[in-house]
Amino acid sequence: MRSTISAKGQITVPATLRDRLGLRPGTPVIFESHPRGALIRKGTKGEHPVDLIFGTLRLDTSVDAALDALRGPRPKRGQGAKRRR
Repeated sequence: MRSTISAKGQITVPATLRDRLGLRPGTPVIFESHPRGALIRKGTKGEHPVDLIFGTLRLDTSVDAALDALRGPRPKRGQGAKRRR
């Protein structure tokens, strides 16, 4: 599929590609530069949900201790699964 950049720097995304990717008017897109060209990807509106809550969890203990409480204590070094050499 081909398209041409207009005098204003705009491009037209072919209809078959717009339909396949669900690109509607107002859909954000991301342009990435790569050594062999450029990549256009469908973006998301606003921030990623994880970004919205990142850093809000407050623990009374360390993360390692919290994970040990959830998963059980980790094997001491030298115990458990053997390491490959």
